[in-house]
Amino acid sequence: MVFAGLNWLAIFAAGGVAFGFGALWYGLLGKIWMKAAGLSEEDIKGKKDQQGGAGQKPTPLPFILAALASLFMAITMAGFMAHMVVDVRHGLITAGLVWAGFILPAILVNYSFQMRPFTLTVIDAGHWLGVLLLIGAVIGYMGVGA
Repeated sequence: MVFAGLNWLAIFAAGGVAFGFGALWYGLLGKIWMKAAGLSEEDIKGKKDQQGGAGQKPTPLPFILAALASLFMAITMAGFMAHMVVDVRHGLITAGLVWAGFILPAILVNYSFQMRPFTLTVIDAGHWLGVLLLIGAVIGYMGVGA
């Protein structure tokens, strides 16, 4: 993969759009996702202590990791796309193939062994499809080279 001379503006834009999509996706499907994941609002907001007090506050770590993951996926997609014709169409095709060939199989295998509900599989796999399609489209539109 080629990383020298990449369009970092496109990469950061794609990472930001992908992270924003995740916020929108789980904002809309949050209640369904929590039920499928077996989580309560209390779990999400932070557990109460033994006396019923406020307890620990939720950590920002998942959001930080999600932002970094979106950025890293955008860098990787730009590296893939540096070897081909770069436009929105090819960005979407590449993103769809990455999702179908890597993301979907990994989620299906992991969630089936974990005996997770199929609803959770659909929501999480759909999120990653949307993320990758947006990254591919943004980088395809803005270009790979600096």
